[in-house]
Amino acid sequence: MELGGAVVLVTGGSAGIGRAVCLELATAGAVLVVHGRDVLRAQDVADQVNGVAVQADLREYDAVHTLAGQALAAHGRVDVLVANAGQGWSGPFVEMSDHEIAELVAVDLVETMRLCRLLLPGMIERRTGCLLVVTSVAGRTGVAGEAVYAAAKAGLDAFAESLRLELAGTGVHVGVIVPAAVDTGFFSARGRAYDRRVPRPVEPETVARAVVRAIEQDRAETWIPRWIRLAALVRAVFPGAYRRLATRFGESVRSG
Repeated sequence: MELGGAVVLVTGGSAGIGRAVCLELATAGAVLVVHGRDVLRAQDVADQVNGVAVQADLREYDAVHTLAGQALAAHGRVDVLVANAGQGWSGPFVEMSDHEIAELVAVDLVETMRLCRLLLPGMIERRTGCLLVVTSVAGRTGVAGEAVYAAAKAGLDAFAESLRLELAGTGVHVGVIVPAAVDTGFFSARGRAYDRRVPRPVEPETVARAVVRAIEQDRAETWIPRWIRLAALVRAVFPGAYRRLATRFGESVRSG
């Protein structure tokens, strides 16, 4: 897909991966609509990329309609959605409240699906568009201490794969970005610092460059770093060995 002049909505675009994606897309010539929960931070990024800031708190049920309406009103269309908004939670599953479970699944999975449903009709009608979803290696392999987060990301993967098949021939491309650890404020916000030695966190700019390539080259999936896909491969081919290793390296979560 040609990004020059394309209208791109980036959810969670006010910080971290989303901010880096906005900056990289602007360099590629895209017209940015920057979403954030914090309107001041979203506006700051929008000013840097000559874009439009939109505010919506996706923890609130009606917010996704507000977000879609604002995004479509900004330029009359959305050609590309980079679904990056999300939140994390780390710790023993039994310590999560019902509210925390519901909120995480809503923000990380349900609201992305609802937003795609609102933006897709225009893309299908124009016979061009791209839905690019930021998932996580956690959704492919499972991670101790992140059961609900991993489940939500796994749901995003299944949603994107199914939608890709459904939209074949429509001109609308669906892809996923599958990062491992990324050096952003995500880990402090989730309540637990990143304490694993492998994989080492990558810079958000690395993810942002991968996002641009994925859109331009219609890539179905992109792993960051690329070698991390071996974890999912080992899990599929040697599940017993993988689980023994994963259990060993997950001990710190249960004892921390």
